[in-house]
Order: sequence, then structure tokens, then C-alpha cells
Amino acid sequence: MNDQIENIAELIVNAKRIVVFVGAGLSTESGIPDFRSPGGVWDKYDPEDFYFQNFVSSEASREKYWQMATEMYDSMKDAMPNQAHLAVAELEKLGKLDCLITQNIDGLHFKAGNTPDKVLELHGTAMYVTCLNCNKRYDREEVQLRIAKGEKAPRCDECTGPLKPATISFGQSMPEQETREAYERSGTCDLFIVIGSSLVVQPAAYMPVVAHKSGAKLVIINRDETSCDDIADIVVKAQAGPTMASVLARVREALSKKQ
Repeated sequence: MNDQIENIAELIVNAKRIVVFVGAGLSTESGIPDFRSPGGVWDKYDPEDFYFQNFVSSEASREKYWQMATEMYDSMKDAMPNQAHLAVAELEKLGKLDCLITQNIDGLHFKAGNTPDKVLELHGTAMYVTCLNCNKRYDREEVQLRIAKGEKAPRCDECTGPLKPATISFGQSMPEQETREAYERSGTCDLFIVIGSSLVVQPAAYMPVVAHKSGAKLVIINRDETSCDDIADIVVKAQAGPTMASVLARVREALSKKQ
């Protein structure tokens, strides 16, 4: 594995436009459950109950949704970034990061130090809430306080429209601008690094293929096999945090020698 660490570090040092793509495996190392795994939220609730159209059309569905969403938020609100989050933030500070594409909704990249203009949140974020009618934005903690006081399906104080966490639900369209930009940047990078994603959720999982077909080097760091292992230049089946910490240590060392 040391050779792989060295090789990834060399790719980073020589790269000019790095895209990092992250999934739930990164957040689990910060103690946030993978909601699709056994024992996760979807073992307790039926995903069919949480389609966007149900939320829009039914007060009962909205109440059930907020019950589930509160459980999810409670599991992530106090989480802290791990070594992999910090490593990706350091890539930005080093001027190496073109963008970070994330399937996660926990906001940990911002806690680690990444700036909003470098982050594309394909599945939205759980850190704030929006009104589906007038788009007024609320801090998540403010809305959770209202729920703690007894509200079951909070509404907007401006237009009385339904409030919903700014995440993408089943049956809800992916954010058009972010998705388009993610594909564009995947096609123009010279190094694409996947961290903590099994690459099964489409259309995002096709982005490494776009990068590969455009001539970028492809690195995958994930504990389990992925659908793109066979086209990757380097595959590391290990925890993201320790792996990325080791990689960045080599990168710092190599860059210091260049100065």
C-alpha cells in the first residue's frame, strides 16, 4: 500500500485540475450512519413513504418525513470532519482542487475548511431548510427548535408554504446547475479522486467514467469494490481518513522539495 500512497501523492503533485468525488463512506468515518446500510434509517422507514410528491401533496406525509429527517439530522449535527475531510480541504489550500463533488448532505467539508465556491452538493444539504413556495431559507437549528416545541410539519412564516430540508428526496429532480457543472468539471480535470463511494447512485456515479474517457487519471479509495475499479489507475481498498492523511503527508514533503 505504501507504493500506492506514493503514486497517488505523485499524481496530486503533478496535477493541475483535481476533482474529488465523495460519498457516504467518507461520512461514516465521522460517525454518521450510512442510511442505506443495515440498521440505518431505511431499515426503520419505508423509502416509498418519502417520495417528493407525497411530501408536496400530504400533510401526514410531511409529518412522517420530518420525524425521519429529525432522526437523520440528530445523527450528523455534532459530527466533526475526519482526516479525509481535512485532506481535501488542504488540497484546496494548496491550489490543487478544482472542485469537490459530494453526495453527502452533512456539511462536514465546510467544517473542514473547504469554501462554498469549490463544493458541488449533488444531493443538497441538511444544514438549512427552504420554503417550497417562496424559497425563503431558514437555519436548520431554528426549525428543529420549532419541532421540539411541538410543530410536526413546520410552515413558512412568510407565505405559510411547507418547509423542507434542502436535501434531494426520492423523486425530486437533481439540482440542474450543480449536476451540469459537476459533469463539465469531470470532463476537464486531469485527476479524478473517488473517496468513500461505491459508485452505484446514478447519474453521479458516471462522473468518474466521464473523467476517464476525457484522459484524466482515476484514483479510487473505498473499502469495498466499485463499478469503476476496472478502469481506475489506482484502487486502494482501505479507510479514507488514514489513507488521505498519508497521501497528503507525502504531497507536503514533495512540494517542500520543489520550493
